[in-house]
Amino acid sequence: MISIRSRRELEAMKDACRISAQALQLAGSLIRPGITTAELDHEIRRFIESTGAKPSFLGYGGFPGTACISVNDEVIHGIPGTRMIREGDIVSVDVGAYYNGYHGDNAATFGAGAISPEAQALLDATRESLYEGINAAQPGNRVGDIGAAVQAYVEARGYSVVRQYVGHGVGTDLHEDPNVPNFGTPGRGPRLMPGMTIAIEPMINQGTADVRTLKDKWTVVTADGKLSAHFEHTIAVTTSGPVILTKP
Repeated sequence: MISIRSRRELEAMKDACRISAQALQLAGSLIRPGITTAELDHEIRRFIESTGAKPSFLGYGGFPGTACISVNDEVIHGIPGTRMIREGDIVSVDVGAYYNGYHGDNAATFGAGAISPEAQALLDATRESLYEGINAAQPGNRVGDIGAAVQAYVEARGYSVVRQYVGHGVGTDLHEDPNVPNFGTPGRGPRLMPGMTIAIEPMINQGTADVRTLKDKWTVVTADGKLSAHFEHTIAVTTSGPVILTKP
């Protein structure tokens, strides 16, 4: 069932989204060659808990980290650990915070030091595709309009859209209805109504769209070993258009 939230509920949700956005902003400022993914995760957790919030992902389905930290060909769900980030890596951080009964959820991919022009182009296209999707989240449109906008933007630039994992509703639960694919057909799917809160999160690959899961049963990587990028915002659909809740 898709939840429609009142103005009061949307106001209450803004705090969780703000904390999530600040945690992601902190992560981006810390990413550099020489830091381990576990050290990065520790600092993200320390910040979230200092605000009185709880990390949304920690223990969710058994996940052992505060944030999903995915490097290079890792698409999503990378487990923080001893891996050291190196010059030229791209690092995707997906993090959420639970505060006052609501979740915020957001993600971004950052470069560590100087990255290749090809990697930068992938990051730029993925980030822009997120905003194409957000711009399509107008009241009266349908979920398929969001996915179609993302898909058209990245495929025109030679990239591929991950099919197995999608965006989602978010609010009192971390994952709610509806699913929000990053591909689709305009005019199809659930209608977007004011009061809906959704996480739009393009996961875009440099090569094939195919992915596989590693033996840790969490980390998802590209099937061909090429780079992947991931950007996400939690938004609210309003009568005047989409509003990004996870702005720092």
